[in-house]
Amino acid sequence: MVTAGLLLAAGAGRRLGRPKALLPYRGRLLVDHAAAILTAAGCQPVVVVLGAQADQVRARTRLPDVVLNDDWATGMGSSLRAGLSALTSSAAVAVVVTLVDMPGLTPAAVRRVGRDATADALAVATYADGRRGHPVLLGRGHWAGVTAAAVGDRGARDYLRAQGEAVRLVPCADVADDTDVDLPEQAARLPG
Repeated sequence: MVTAGLLLAAGAGRRLGRPKALLPYRGRLLVDHAAAILTAAGCQPVVVVLGAQADQVRARTRLPDVVLNDDWATGMGSSLRAGLSALTSSAAVAVVVTLVDMPGLTPAAVRRVGRDATADALAVATYADGRRGHPVLLGRGHWAGVTAAAVGDRGARDYLRAQGEAVRLVPCADVADDTDVDLPEQAARLPG
């Protein structure tokens, strides 16, 4: 079964002072690193949602399928809706969703969360103390519900919460780090 990858990278990075997609990371942009993680995990296709300074990001990278979210300023929900809409014509039965600002994400975590991908699957990575995070697996049968619930910066959170025990919790702390990059001092510590 085909599992797509969806990378949400449209934000302006208000607290950071610039879009996170444009951060340098190990000789390339952070957005390239994040897209490569999804590709290395076997996701197909990999769709990247851009918004803030999208022209600059596109000019500096060779991303796979790119979707432009003109409503990026309204929050992550609009990017999730744009990405899921772009995937409706794909053969994917499910999608693994992640965020651009997680440099410690690994292909192993993506594969683990996406392991039982079916059209009705839901899974969420967990980290220390059971904290839920990314990546998140959304089976195709849930895309319409997620799209309806994704508003503001909420993404799929409310939809997943409403599904209760149908959501498979996948421990990933042993194979990935869920630390995100939100502040200038965090970005300064990234290996450029």
